[in-house]
This record gives sequence, C-alpha cells and structure tokens, in this order.
Amino acid sequence: MTTRKRLVVLTGAGISAESGIRTFRDMGGLWEEYDVMEVASIDGWKKNPQLVLEFYNQRRRQLPAVEPNAAHKALADAQNLFNVFVITQNVDNLHERAGSKNVLHLHGELTKARPTGNPSKIIDIGYNDIKWGDTVDGYQLRPHIVWFGEEVPMMNEAIKLIQTAEIFAVIGTSLNVYPAAGLLDYAPKGCPIYLIDPNDINIWRRDVTVIKEKASVGVPKFIEMIKNE
Repeated sequence: MTTRKRLVVLTGAGISAESGIRTFRDMGGLWEEYDVMEVASIDGWKKNPQLVLEFYNQRRRQLPAVEPNAAHKALADAQNLFNVFVITQNVDNLHERAGSKNVLHLHGELTKARPTGNPSKIIDIGYNDIKWGDTVDGYQLRPHIVWFGEEVPMMNEAIKLIQTAEIFAVIGTSLNVYPAAGLLDYAPKGCPIYLIDPNDINIWRRDVTVIKEKASVGVPKFIEMIKNE
C-alpha cells in the first residue's frame, strides 16, 4: 500500500465568497459598508471597541445561514486520497463544516473569543454575541481575530506545514496581503504548485500551474488532475 501524499492548501476569501460571505477587498476597502480600518484593526478596537464587537457579532449571526460550497466539499473529500492540510486566511468555519479535519486558521476564528489580557486563553463561543462588559479573568472579551496591526501567531506553524508539502495549492487568495502572501515561497523544491483563481494574479514564480476558475469549479478540477500523482 502506497503512503498518501501530503496535500497542503492555502485558502483565501475567494473560496468563501462563493458561499455568500462578502469580502472587503471586493468593495474598495469597505466591508459591509464599514471602513475596514475601523472594524478590523487594533487601532479601530482601541478607538471604538463597541463598534468592533457589534461588527463581528453581525458576522457571527450570519454564519449559520451560510453553507460550504463545492470547493470546501471537494477539499474535504480529498482526504480519502491524500493527507490534506488546510491553511486558511478565512475566519469562518466552512472548511470544518464541510468535513476537513486538519484546518489551521491564520487570521483567527469568528466562533472563538479571548480575553484582552490573556491572548492564549481561547474560548469557543459558537454563534453567540460578545457584549461590552463580558469578561474572563477580569479582562474584556474580544473576537479571536488577527487584525491589521497585529502579529500573525500561527504563521510559523503554517510555514512548517508548507515545508512538508508534496503538493501545494493556493485557492481564492489575491496573494496581496503579507505575511500570508509570502507563504508560496516555502513550498519545497520540486513540489508541484497550483493556483486556483478566476482573476489574473501576479505570480513571481514560473513553476506554478494556474487553473483560472472560481473555486467551486477549479478545486474539483484540480483534485481530478492530481488524484493519480
């Protein structure tokens, strides 16, 4: 019996957009009519934490109504063929709900919170609101989200995973947001790299196979392409 190959994928907003989750980059810096720096930066939190809490409460309330799409499901089904590891820039839980077992969230998770004074204490809150005055250990709860102006604590774990990849794919991300955009360069030498996106992406490497399709079409096509590798 042959050992299953390690398939590592990096997913971005494009894969969730097809499920109906809007992305601020598609709206000129506005996210649900909010200026992104007001609601997704550490400075925005310091300036108006109640606004930030309500913004993420709205996102969280909408999440149960959104369903995984064909791209999420294809990656989950690929676990029957490969050892699949998903690194996602998305804060939704659609990969998990589709059935993916190994999911690393680079930018946090909408269904989790943490006290401001203890970043390592991560609490599962499901789809419940966080209210101003909700505290743990005497500290205000905040969304477990990596905002602009904050370090990305899972970056080293993501790099380690990509360095072990035998096949690497980037799905639905513009590769414009650093440090996540730099992850492409950690794929091992000789590792096949695929990019799945309907848009023209500026790729600085020549060893990338581009599948110019939206994720729900491109991911099943990609799995079909690699299933005999």
